[in-house]
Amino acid sequence: MEPIVTVFAQSPDRGRGLARDMQVRWALEEVGLRYGVRCVTFAEMRGRVHLARNPFGQIPAYEQEGLVLFESGAIVLHIAERHAGLLPGDADARSRAKMWMFAALSTIEPVIVERSMLILTEEDEEWFAPRLALVDARIRKRLADLATHLGSSDWLEKDFSAGDLMMVGVLRRLGESDLLADEPRIAAYVARGEARPAFQRAFAAQLELFKSSSGE
Repeated sequence: MEPIVTVFAQSPDRGRGLARDMQVRWALEEVGLRYGVRCVTFAEMRGRVHLARNPFGQIPAYEQEGLVLFESGAIVLHIAERHAGLLPGDADARSRAKMWMFAALSTIEPVIVERSMLILTEEDEEWFAPRLALVDARIRKRLADLATHLGSSDWLEKDFSAGDLMMVGVLRRLGESDLLADEPRIAAYVARGEARPAFQRAFAAQLELFKSSSGE
C-alpha cells in the first residue's frame, strides 16, 4: 500500500519547495517509494479529521497501513529506517546520520525560522534593523561552524544520508538572503543537494501541484 502524504492544498511558499512536506517527498524519492498526496486547505487543517492526523493542525502527515505520523523529521527517519538509501549500514555511521538530522532541526533551523518570523512580523518596527543584525550574526556563526566541519567533503559524513537531506532542506530557507552566498562551502553543499535527481523529482511534483491548485 502506497503511503499518503498530507500537504497544503495551496502552499504559501508559492511552489518554492520550502513547505515541510518537501523533505518527506525527497526522502520517498531517494528510496524509490511511490506515494500519494492528500491536499488540505487551511480551514481543513483545523478540522477534526486532520487534527486526528496531527493534533497541532500542521502539515505534513504520513499515513501507511494504519500508521499515522506527523513531524517531518520523524517521518523522514521512519522512511530511512525501513528503506535502503538514506542511512549507512554501519551502526556508528547510522547514529551519526541521525545526529545530523537532529542538528538540522534543533541547532540550525530555529534561528533561521526566527529570522523569517522577524521579517514577516516586525519589519516596520524601529528595532527591526539591529535585531535582524543580531539574528544574522547567529546564523553566520552556525554556518561557519558547519562549513568548518564540512571542509572539502561533499556531505556531512562519508556519503549522502538523511542527515544531509534534512540539513539541506533547512538551509534552503536562506535562499533569498545573502547568508548562503557569504559562506561558499555551504552554498555549494546546498547546490549539491538540490542537484540530486530525487530532489529534482520531489521539487517538480510539489511545484506542479502548486501550479494546478493556483491556476498558474
